[in-house]
Amino acid sequence: MRRGWFLPTMAILGFVFLYAPIISLVVFSFNESKLVTVWSGFSTKWYGELFADPQMLGAAWLSLRIAAVSATIALVLGTLCAISLVRFRRFRGRTILSGMVSAPLVMPDVITGLSLLLLFVGMESILGWPAGRGMLTIILAHSTFCMAYVCVVVQSRLADFDMSLEEAAMDLGATPARVFFDITLPIIAPALVSGWLLGFTLSLDDLVIASFVSGPGSSTLPMVIFSKVRLGVSPDVNALASIIIGIVALGVFAATIFQLRSRPKKARA
Repeated sequence: MRRGWFLPTMAILGFVFLYAPIISLVVFSFNESKLVTVWSGFSTKWYGELFADPQMLGAAWLSLRIAAVSATIALVLGTLCAISLVRFRRFRGRTILSGMVSAPLVMPDVITGLSLLLLFVGMESILGWPAGRGMLTIILAHSTFCMAYVCVVVQSRLADFDMSLEEAAMDLGATPARVFFDITLPIIAPALVSGWLLGFTLSLDDLVIASFVSGPGSSTLPMVIFSKVRLGVSPDVNALASIIIGIVALGVFAATIFQLRSRPKKARA
């Protein structure tokens, strides 16, 4: 009897703990008052304030560009590392490569950011590149640690890959390049999409590493929000968070509908 009510109760409490702050944030984004904890009436003026704030919009556009480029670079490098570690089990330097890929997963962000800052300063003094710190250094830093996450995702998919499919294609006369693009790539495509989305999310959400490797005029969205929150939560920040939550919810809803519609097709095949 206890088990009958205990698990549902714990599940409900867990969901309330997770989603109650998000719901509160969305509700107070429509608050007329500037005080985010006192409700004084329904209003959408903070959304207007948000779209009239050039600093916030510029930081959001910069973060989106950095996240897209960083995730793409991390996807290419992480996929190459995953293929090397799975397909070529014995080669010189494999242990070092595996350790270098796994290190960003367990390294504290503060240590990673400080190390990259010292690296960029040393490269600038010796090579003259990169000249200063800005969007380029943030992209390089984000690509470095996002690559490790992409490698883990793709590596787990390649570990369960049926090699007989590639062998059959090569027996029929397909070149290695065609086998990769026609057989391997479509099969591991879900892992590639997941890795890219994970890298995009991690880059868009990063604050610590970006704070170390950024320079004047290259403040990302988390950095701008953090600077605002230190002086008190502003309602336009709630409005921005509500928009992001809405975009994510629409993406999840669209993905769910796509999966539900694709199930009958797979069953017929």
